[in-house]
Amino acid sequence: MSLAGGGPSAALSAWWGLPFAGVLLSIALLPLLAPLVWHRHFGKISLGWALAFVLPYAWAFGPGAAAQVFTHTLLDEFIPFIALLCALFTAAGGIHVRGNLHGSPRTNVTLMAVGAALASVMGTTGASMLLIRPLIRANDNRRHVAHVVVFFIFTVSNAGGALTPLGDPPLFLGFLRGVDFFWTVRHLMAPTLFLLGALLAIFYAIDCYWYGREGVLPRDPTPDTPGLKLEGIVNVLPLAAVVALVLASGLGLPPLLRDGLLVAVTLLSLAITPKGVRQANQFSWAPMQEVAKLFAAIFLTMAPVLAMLKAGEQGAFAAVARTVTGPDGQPQPWAYFWFAGLLSSFLDNAPTYLVFFNLAGGDPAALMTTLAPTLAALSAGSVFMGANTYIGNAPNFMVKAIAEDRGIRMPGFFGYMAWSGALLLPLFLLMTFIWFR
Repeated sequence: MSLAGGGPSAALSAWWGLPFAGVLLSIALLPLLAPLVWHRHFGKISLGWALAFVLPYAWAFGPGAAAQVFTHTLLDEFIPFIALLCALFTAAGGIHVRGNLHGSPRTNVTLMAVGAALASVMGTTGASMLLIRPLIRANDNRRHVAHVVVFFIFTVSNAGGALTPLGDPPLFLGFLRGVDFFWTVRHLMAPTLFLLGALLAIFYAIDCYWYGREGVLPRDPTPDTPGLKLEGIVNVLPLAAVVALVLASGLGLPPLLRDGLLVAVTLLSLAITPKGVRQANQFSWAPMQEVAKLFAAIFLTMAPVLAMLKAGEQGAFAAVARTVTGPDGQPQPWAYFWFAGLLSSFLDNAPTYLVFFNLAGGDPAALMTTLAPTLAALSAGSVFMGANTYIGNAPNFMVKAIAEDRGIRMPGFFGYMAWSGALLLPLFLLMTFIWFR
């Protein structure tokens, strides 16, 4: 088995994962230790880690092999990823909610519940980009707001996308491999509702505490209004076009054509959005640029890590392949839930899902029937545990970037993981005993 056609993955040692670890540590530590340097040079730092993988790989396996890895990552992974993300970001950013709600605990819970429901229809990215700005604006007269954004990431940017292939990239890849479109909603409805219900209840208690303790600031930068009005509603058309293109991918639309049409949808959204709507939305390309630069390095440096996982018993991570299989040779749902989930917290959850999909046999007919508990565990872990870190799912980082752009002091990489570890991991343990044993 080769690394994107460029070198045997079974021959790769765990040391090839160091550049990927370097990217993660840079994202985690440099904003704390050297914030000015990171803010000004994160693109150069990301490029440095990418070269720390590509150049030694070219020396070990030849320039041709390195070029193949780079081309595969660019054309088959990064461009489709960024084209879809940019189309959703642009279209959702062209819809402005005129007016302002009062950021009370009840209002915040309602916005998150609506966003979670939309996430399985328009994707976690689309729902996140549509509602994060109104949520921030509703709470801009409160002192402590970071926890609101953290729970928004938990619910809207992750858990809400678990019910259809439109919701999150791993489920879309499963759909492309033959998993029925409505399979996930039938098998993941109960755990999804449990997780969302628990998170919203916990958030409501926390938000009531802070709201009751501090109230609101004397001056509201955006005073409350009795009603809301949608401007730029014409951008529903580009959003619908994105959904249609995603569905068409499962029906044989060539990837290159799909990506070109997504670029066209992005340009269309820019052209048809009424003047002043994006300005009123405080729309900025900065979050998109940050995600593009960081994830370009993440995609490239994680290529050897994924290849070693794909190598199974012959690779450097053979222990993972052995752990997810029971003594009888059958896959263990709990192991798929946790291993696929924890790796999805740091690796991109879409290719991680595919690795474990293939480890479980790769036959959609069997996975949807006799091995349904395994596929349900894999799907849930890949989607739900993307909330464990900022880089577990693309909307996480975009929401963080937008919040910080609006002046909210968000937790750092490890600070966010303290939130997810304290709140999500106990719920995941409980879900394991109920659904994924």
